[in-house]
Amino acid sequence: MDSRISGEPSPASGADRAPHMFDVIIAGCGPTGAMLAAELRLHDVRVLVLEKETEPVSYARIVGLHIRSIELMAMRGLLERVLERGRRRPAGAYFAAIDKPAPEDLDSAHAYLLGIPQPVIVDLLERHAISLGAQVRRGAAVTGLEQDGDGVTVALADGQRLRAGYLVGCDGARSTVRKLLGVGFPGEPSRNETLMGELEVGVPPEQIAAKMSEIGRTDRRFDFRPFGQGIYRVVIPVAGVGDRTQPTTIEDFRRQLHAIAGTDFGVHSPRWLSRFGDATRLAERYRVGRVLLAGDAAHIHPPIGGQGLNLGVQDAFNLGWKLAAQVRGWAPEPLLDTYQTERHPVAADVLDNTRAQLELLSTEPGPRAVRRLLTELMDFDEVNRRLIEKITAIGVRYDFGPGPDLLGRRLPDLDLKHGRLYDLLHHGRGLLLDRTGRLTADGWSDRVDHLPDPSAALDAPCVLLRPDGHVAWLGDDQQALNHHLTRWFGHPTP
Repeated sequence: MDSRISGEPSPASGADRAPHMFDVIIAGCGPTGAMLAAELRLHDVRVLVLEKETEPVSYARIVGLHIRSIELMAMRGLLERVLERGRRRPAGAYFAAIDKPAPEDLDSAHAYLLGIPQPVIVDLLERHAISLGAQVRRGAAVTGLEQDGDGVTVALADGQRLRAGYLVGCDGARSTVRKLLGVGFPGEPSRNETLMGELEVGVPPEQIAAKMSEIGRTDRRFDFRPFGQGIYRVVIPVAGVGDRTQPTTIEDFRRQLHAIAGTDFGVHSPRWLSRFGDATRLAERYRVGRVLLAGDAAHIHPPIGGQGLNLGVQDAFNLGWKLAAQVRGWAPEPLLDTYQTERHPVAADVLDNTRAQLELLSTEPGPRAVRRLLTELMDFDEVNRRLIEKITAIGVRYDFGPGPDLLGRRLPDLDLKHGRLYDLLHHGRGLLLDRTGRLTADGWSDRVDHLPDPSAALDAPCVLLRPDGHVAWLGDDQQALNHHLTRWFGHPTP
């Protein structure tokens, strides 16, 4: 095992807590695990991230950060670092690659797609977590776990045993943690797969464009587009599922290109090659006692629409402050369970929309007819807007009970008298945005900030925001506010 450990915790951290090595152990240092570690460290939670791979992934597969994930980066002060490493693209043509622009007035200050290499976003989030005090240990594979009423014992491949209050499996689609828990993972297995990679070509661009135009009339899953500097991003559908134990080779690409296009375009010098299936599965439970699941460990689906990484990062954002509250001892009794009640339906909706998108990419006459109909319907702003908000997750509304439509939704990045709203959320605390100047959150001032601002552009006198930016309450009555402060942030401090 690689014994490198980075990010030593503060010596004073947790001095008066139960004698665990760590408060939380996270299995997996992908985007979900790194984001979760950072969120926990905002609340002084002792965190160890275990990653079975000894080195970060080297191939630079490009992923897209959708609007909601970009907003989350802004909420934690990471936006400028992310923007420096990515490329902005228009927010549109997400749903089944139907070429429709996004509505011009999407309710976000960040209404664009950000293309960024996956290793870059992982490295950025990992460094962010380490800078906050998280430990990251590579070459450490989880092989066993035992939990009791006080904590979880985690066994590693080298025989080492670690103790923590909680364990979170962020260890991907083949999650060891999920399997050790015995949590069901129902859904559909892969029936077909897709080759994806970035390669150089040996033919003129005009030849590629002509062949793409010809194939695109019948098969919209095939993609062969320039990426810059002579590199092409290649996406090739394959009937059936190959041997996943064998590495993907350039010969696989050449063979399948010949089968579809009648030529391999002289592809050579790949930057990276991969293959993925169309399996769609959702964990039956996100929590078993002191062990939780997040990201691909909890849900998998085809990458159409580019929602996978975003869904995992958003899981971490929802879970982090709740698990920290549990560790710190101020969480209301049902708070940690709201992680599953809120995020499980969101994942189920993503799985359904990817199923629908795959059907719309079929070359069969029926699905092609439905695609033509939906393409017409998307000319209506309401239809196009609904699908864009679904893919980008800005349409998510958690069920907090009866109330105005804004209740349970995320609040956009408003311009306030003291700057931008999201700049006030960098520390992962709640926020009372008060237009009346009459309310108070004094008993919760160690967990909730209070900003009187009569000029705030709100359709409500006051809004209580959770650390993830979702509206927990709105109104102007102090007694009602106290009730909801207690509901989300525990009992007041004397």
